[in-house]
Amino acid sequence: MTLSFRAGIGALFGIAVAYLLGATVLDFDGIALVAPMGASAVLAFAVPASPLATPRAIILGNTLSAVVGVGVSLLPGLPLFLACGLSVCLAIVVMSMTRSLHPPGGASALTATLLHPAAHGLTIGLLFPLMPVALNSIVLTLAAIFYHRATGHRYPHIPGPTGLPAVPKGHFTRADIHAALRQMPDALDVEEPDIETLINLAEQAATVRLTSTEGKAATSP
Repeated sequence: MTLSFRAGIGALFGIAVAYLLGATVLDFDGIALVAPMGASAVLAFAVPASPLATPRAIILGNTLSAVVGVGVSLLPGLPLFLACGLSVCLAIVVMSMTRSLHPPGGASALTATLLHPAAHGLTIGLLFPLMPVALNSIVLTLAAIFYHRATGHRYPHIPGPTGLPAVPKGHFTRADIHAALRQMPDALDVEEPDIETLINLAEQAATVRLTSTEGKAATSP
């Protein structure tokens, strides 16, 4: 099974389960599943090793962003275009501060602002971040954990598998990688231990290639 096909089947499974449970439990204007879950499913099933796809990011990022969106929708006299921009702006700040940055969270905040759930009653508005947003996020995350493990993969991702030899002396160290990342003009969507693992594997591949090349040269007439 190719990675893309496995990710697609996983998303089908996760979204279907989240919708069915939402339709059974929820009663908010017929909404069983909020649209940002589609983007969350792409991350959880297609790039599960991304820091943006962790269970913490999916659940906390979507939920806190929805809280922000509802809060902005309650501000009196705020034009809709400004409310939309402010909700996404504050969602990014809140997710960054809580180490739960999750791109679909911006959509969760925007959805909460546009739907203005408090218009259906203050209680419904205040519950919106929990039901459906948090419930959808939790169910989708649990479905991702089950599906990845059932197909022989690890999720949540643990950066840097153990058992790899250390980088040869005189080459890159984790401190070097950390310093280099701090000098990057833009943030990279990758964990430092994963970069170290990649460098280790590249070093091993280069050693095998060079050894093979030298061996062929020594045996050639």
